[in-house]
Amino acid sequence: MQNFLNSIVKIFTDIAHEFEFVFIEGERYNQMITGFFNTLKITAGALGIGIIIGIVVAAIRSTFDKSGASMKRRGGIGYYILAFLNTICKIYLTVVRGTPVVVQLMISYFIIFVSVKDGVPIGIFAFGINSGAYVAEIFRSGIMSIDNGQFEAGRSLGLNYLQTMIYIIIPQAFKNVLPTLCNEFIALLKETSVAGYVGVMDLTKAGNSIAGRTYSYFMPLLTVAVIYLFIVMVLTTLVGALERRLRNSDH
Repeated sequence: MQNFLNSIVKIFTDIAHEFEFVFIEGERYNQMITGFFNTLKITAGALGIGIIIGIVVAAIRSTFDKSGASMKRRGGIGYYILAFLNTICKIYLTVVRGTPVVVQLMISYFIIFVSVKDGVPIGIFAFGINSGAYVAEIFRSGIMSIDNGQFEAGRSLGLNYLQTMIYIIIPQAFKNVLPTLCNEFIALLKETSVAGYVGVMDLTKAGNSIAGRTYSYFMPLLTVAVIYLFIVMVLTTLVGALERRLRNSDH
């Protein structure tokens, strides 16, 4: 029994020495802190951009699907404007969803914003554009699932089409697609781990950098994995609480 306890103590002692060597010496923990906050910045910024783009694209696509045929029969320039916007949205969705996010990130950094040296805003832009394509399809499915009677109810209350979408349709669609949207946001958080390709000191880049300096990969990469897992668990808990709140509001 004593030998077993001594072995346990030795294991924890070795882990403590490893932790001190990897993170404390040379204050390398500062890289992890910087990477952590950069990951949160990129994720939060891309999330905001993705939601805005997603709602706009979903509204255009669903409007064309629901009303395009009737608008064409009535004639007028409105149909052609909507058809043009719908075509632009379809091209955007095809290109963004058909190419790897790391390639989009590198194009943004090395071609579009070649004069910008800070990779964080470029990461926000690239991941936001990428996320917007997936959020758009999620929202579009949610909008298409809403009964047409909801549109008619909004119009009977004197609301125009845009007001009906904002105040009646989108809130209901958001509630319907919330679980899928949560999965997309979690995927977005993990996708930001490739931001290091353009020199951004994100969480994964920080762990890899420390591992390269200390030649110890176990502790830095395990720490990165634990931090990502913790963030995902927090996000899942918050979304679960929001879902319960939305369900309770129905009663």
